[in-house]
Amino acid sequence: MQKCPSPKTLIAALVVLSACGRADHLGKAPSFTPNTESPEHVAMLWPGLPLHTQPQRSVDRASLWSGGQNSLLGDQRAMKKGDILTVVIEIDEKAEISNDTNRSRSGSESLGVPHLLGLPQRIDEKLPEGASMSNAVAVDSTSASGGKGSVKRKEKLTLRVAATVVDVLPNGVLSITGSQELRVNFELRELLVSGYVRPEDISRQNEITYDKIASARVSYGGRGQITDVQQPRYGQQVLDMVLPF
Repeated sequence: MQKCPSPKTLIAALVVLSACGRADHLGKAPSFTPNTESPEHVAMLWPGLPLHTQPQRSVDRASLWSGGQNSLLGDQRAMKKGDILTVVIEIDEKAEISNDTNRSRSGSESLGVPHLLGLPQRIDEKLPEGASMSNAVAVDSTSASGGKGSVKRKEKLTLRVAATVVDVLPNGVLSITGSQELRVNFELRELLVSGYVRPEDISRQNEITYDKIASARVSYGGRGQITDVQQPRYGQQVLDMVLPF
């Protein structure tokens, strides 16, 4: 029977893992992410299909009206695996939601037996002073509830990043992935974008806006010494998740 690791072992492993994440920028600036094995690099190494099935004549190669992508009047937009296009991210959103709910209900019931075969008068003689059976039952109920909610959100982000076509789907849709890293002193800012675009949505300037990217995934963050200070420690995050109070 396999033994479960002891709590001390789990705590030690957690400490080692948390330390490894910050060891990269311990006393130095954070390192850039290697791009030699990135999806963009792999796509650029793909030779692709030949642009022409037959050798062009010398006249065609010298012509200014050639239909090739690299010609003077050719379509310079990204269309095959390994091509690069510019993604324009301009997010300026504002949402405001307000709800107000009020509900009120009241009810009253009363039952009196002042003359029921003389029983109330006989019972009243045995009851304490001030008690009477003339109003045997009385029920009053009142309930009220109110609710109010408000949500306000505002986001603004303006960025431009070069993305690479990493795959061409059977229906012609392009799968793109882009990354950008900017290091200032000891803080590294990362911008990641990915999604699917239609070739016809790419402008003549070889640009596409984020609102035309299907399944868009945009991430803007960073890592470094300032980010480490702003985030709570792993132990505190675990306690916040486990403790019910």
